[in-house]
Amino acid sequence: MFSDMMLKRLEVILLDVCKDFEVDLVEFNGEQDHIHLLIEYPAKVQLSKLINSLKGVSSRLMRKAFQDIHRYLWNDALWSHSYFAGSCGGANLDVIAKYIEHQNRPK
Repeated sequence: MFSDMMLKRLEVILLDVCKDFEVDLVEFNGEQDHIHLLIEYPAKVQLSKLINSLKGVSSRLMRKAFQDIHRYLWNDALWSHSYFAGSCGGANLDVIAKYIEHQNRPK
């Protein structure tokens, strides 16, 4: 359902939310049906609250910006109730960033 134009708008929205939480969105990319984020955040940030805000704000603003997105919603929500978060402490961040960068992004 995501087009390149939609992903560009979504990235701006997510950057704004991250700024509000004082976290760094290191890498963003997506495919037609999902997105990947690499976020660096301090210990003071509660991950569940950050994710809730990222999903809630982006869902509301994307539905406002793209009126025809409603046909792709899950019970009136842009995102499913679940998410995956993994820690990459000690991992080579360049490898993770390249993985996200090389997603099969729609044209």
